[in-house]
Amino acid sequence: MTDTYAEPVETNTSASSLAAALEVDKVDSHLHPEGSFEVADHPVPTGREEIWRFTPLKRLRGLYDATPFGGKLDMDGRLHDGVSVTTEVSGLLGTSGFVPTDRIAARAAEASPTSTLVEIAADTVVPDAVVLEVRGTGIEPAVAQHVVVRAGAFSKATVVFRFEGSATLADNVEILVGDGAQLTVVSIDDWADDAVRTGHKHIRVGRDAQFKHVDVTFGGDVVRNDTTAEYAGPGGSVEMLGLYFADAGQHIEHRLFVDHTAPKTKSHVVYKGALQGDGAHAVWIGNVLIRKVAEGIETYEENRNLVLTDGAQADSVPNLEIETGEIEGAGHASAVGRFDDEQLFYLRSRGVSEAEARRLVVHGFFNDLIRQIGVPDLEEKLTATVEAELAKNVLNEKKDIA
Repeated sequence: MTDTYAEPVETNTSASSLAAALEVDKVDSHLHPEGSFEVADHPVPTGREEIWRFTPLKRLRGLYDATPFGGKLDMDGRLHDGVSVTTEVSGLLGTSGFVPTDRIAARAAEASPTSTLVEIAADTVVPDAVVLEVRGTGIEPAVAQHVVVRAGAFSKATVVFRFEGSATLADNVEILVGDGAQLTVVSIDDWADDAVRTGHKHIRVGRDAQFKHVDVTFGGDVVRNDTTAEYAGPGGSVEMLGLYFADAGQHIEHRLFVDHTAPKTKSHVVYKGALQGDGAHAVWIGNVLIRKVAEGIETYEENRNLVLTDGAQADSVPNLEIETGEIEGAGHASAVGRFDDEQLFYLRSRGVSEAEARRLVVHGFFNDLIRQIGVPDLEEKLTATVEAELAKNVLNEKKDIA
């Protein structure tokens, strides 16, 4: 696909002017730490900080401290008319209003003077998904990268990033959704077992724009994804869907912050995860801030975890901060549970084996979420991946006593 890439270009986009254009009373929130591009403004984490208390710092290979960056990831994929991928673009850092809120993000920004720009032209409708395969070739040296996805006004497209291979990665991704645009971004972490990734995404949604983000995590040793969203005008909508499956010893962490910075905006968040094996650990932190100017908004967030075996742990923390009473609706739900004995009994009483009953319950748990992605080929692959994950442990954990 290298012949479809454009040459490096310069851009004069100013992050400060975009931030100034957002007329909103920015107040401090306990849900989201203050940001800075200066690495020195972010202390080396100890694990006692709120944003780090769940993360196994010793397994991050020094990304927060002294690990030098110098590695690269291979990118290839399938483009369509109206979509371009340009490497080594200058001047894009912070173009969405992104400011690093932790030391790793600040280090990655410092080490990424240029960006990869994925751009969908205004008024373009892309009928098929744009699929970008990103592959790591080793855990050393560590990789820092910056990616910008920019959807022009009234465009419509789906962009899929699939991450594979081995890597030690710290990346910042900025997503700008133009007025009236409809954009879906799917990020699939399907790394090798030795990979470490700390990813940061910042999404800026324009007036009357619709954005869907799908976060899928299966592979890797430690994967920590931090996603924030804000609104550049009224009428914007954000939907965040997440699916993850943690195996023995694996740490998967999702941290979300939806900042309702404009009136009559919507957000809907649903993340579901399954865990199996000793030491499997999943963390979900869902934060929503409704500012004083955000009258007439609607928001809901939900996280559900299915613990399939002993020795696995899930932490789920939803938070909601409301600064105005003039809202249409706001709520959240969170749950961590095991197999429903009644469901299993019902299936067993109808001649279904125990292993098959457990398989059906897990597929039912994920199926409604998978069907909301809107990319049929990807939905089928994810269903098959869930089946493969189950085969590692759950389907063989107990003898069939039917």
